[in-house]
Amino acid sequence: MEYFIKLFLSGTAKGSIYALMALGYTMVYGIIQLINFAHGEIYMIGGFTALILGGFFFSKGMPVSLVLVFSILLSIIYAAAFGFTIEKIAYKPLREKPRLSALISAIGVSIILQNFVLLSQTEKFLPFPNYLPEFSWLLPYRSYINSTQLIILITTAIIMVLLTLLIKFTRMGKAMRATAQDMHMAQLVGVDINQVISLTFVIGSSLAAIGGVLICSYMGQINYYIGFIAGIKAFVAAVLGGIGSIPGAVLGSFVLGWTESFGTGYVSSDYEDAFAFLILIIILLIKPDGILGRSRRQKV
Repeated sequence: MEYFIKLFLSGTAKGSIYALMALGYTMVYGIIQLINFAHGEIYMIGGFTALILGGFFFSKGMPVSLVLVFSILLSIIYAAAFGFTIEKIAYKPLREKPRLSALISAIGVSIILQNFVLLSQTEKFLPFPNYLPEFSWLLPYRSYINSTQLIILITTAIIMVLLTLLIKFTRMGKAMRATAQDMHMAQLVGVDINQVISLTFVIGSSLAAIGGVLICSYMGQINYYIGFIAGIKAFVAAVLGGIGSIPGAVLGSFVLGWTESFGTGYVSSDYEDAFAFLILIIILLIKPDGILGRSRRQKV
């Protein structure tokens, strides 16, 4: 039973990271029906930004707590700026074009960002310091969950609550829901869809940056390629829950996290990635629209 609880909590922490990224995928898809395959690279850039800035702040003798705050905040700003710029340059000009054009553009942006970081940094894994504090009261329960995992869970929960409040109870949230339902009709009633789409990319990129900093602190290393695998798994999580559904993205992320954790714990860690795609195939065979997804009629 103790081993089961340990695997459950580990999978929950992993699912929380996937959720931060899957929310970015599903928000963008819900608004403009685009799979932003460059989202994983934003996650990676957020981690690298925190690493570089953290080293700089430490060299100036800044306290660890302030290093954590400034590194994360500036990583979020930098990643959000990347997301905003990518949308304006690579996606907006293709908005009225066939979806395949935007999809190819997204893949191209992903490759460009990978190579940008590869050339500016290195292809090797770099050590990533753990900026997150250790809770002494949690030491007796360290075999179940550590401080980093607890912080990941709390951070993800807070972000999900804030995001839900934004979408359900604010003017911009209503505009986002209207744009997701019918972009052209929303434009006719006065919604600035360009502003809505830009804000969606900014929010999604910010969440990816937070996930990048947290998971790199948890894993203790980073390299230019981490965004690719993480991005694919977050996309799998979004599809599992129902692409375009925010609750579905969260649920799919936890299902994926638990599947990987229990699979590696009871079977073999060599098949961790295989478990992720196996559960995707099984659920899509049973429910093609995802766990909480709804089928949509397409006009032809």
